[in-house]
Amino acid sequence: MKIATWNVNSVRKRTTNLVEWLKSAKPDVAVLQEIKAQEAQFPRLEVEAAGYKVEIVGQKSWNGVALLSLHPVEITARSLPDPETDEQARYIEGRVQTPQGPLTVGGLYLPNGNPIHTDKFAYKIAWMDRLAERTRQLLASEEMFVLGGDYNVCPTDADVFSPAAFANDALCQPQSRQALRTLLNMGLTDAVRAFDPDGPCYTFYDYQAGAWQKGNGLRIDHLLLSPQAADRLTAVGIDKAERGKPEPSDHVPVWCELDVA
Repeated sequence: MKIATWNVNSVRKRTTNLVEWLKSAKPDVAVLQEIKAQEAQFPRLEVEAAGYKVEIVGQKSWNGVALLSLHPVEITARSLPDPETDEQARYIEGRVQTPQGPLTVGGLYLPNGNPIHTDKFAYKIAWMDRLAERTRQLLASEEMFVLGGDYNVCPTDADVFSPAAFANDALCQPQSRQALRTLLNMGLTDAVRAFDPDGPCYTFYDYQAGAWQKGNGLRIDHLLLSPQAADRLTAVGIDKAERGKPEPSDHVPVWCELDVA
């Protein structure tokens, strides 16, 4: 079973790119971030024509996440714990059945957090604390799960083309990295690093300053696997070529395959 994540950076602008990628990559489940669309604005007909069931947590103009599945899916969450003061659409979670039992896939769009000396950074860290709480709940089930999405965190200096340039960026702050390590220290596996411990493996190339052409990227899109899912991990990929297509997102898809036959 192939699980993918992609920050599409406005699904209405990238509908053609998205549908072409779905048809070629054929993920069983894909989580999308930054769709920047409400329910009625999402290109549901086009995505359903490609064979996918569509579930959306939308928001006008900003944020927004979606879960696409080739299989019947039960939506298990549309926000993280304690959502009453949070109006931002940043999390969706669903469960699909496999021959080896249920597999839960969470799709998340973690706050950017810049500038770091503002409430935006505090919101980012608080949001990561809520994600850790949901992770604890999922781990208690002792079932397979994957938490995929745009984490807006470069885990180490190896995940950013210029550590010096990002020294004051929320993506590389010690608090951001520690919050991500908290998830990993619970027993989750970073799928990409399980297959490529040292390479740059960038997933984001800014539109500015010729970042794509220069290869100046960041690794901020991650797939974190529960122990039960990590035991079945067989392949990982980053569809870097998507960044070179017309009207691309500044992110590229990341995927993993699990042997659940």
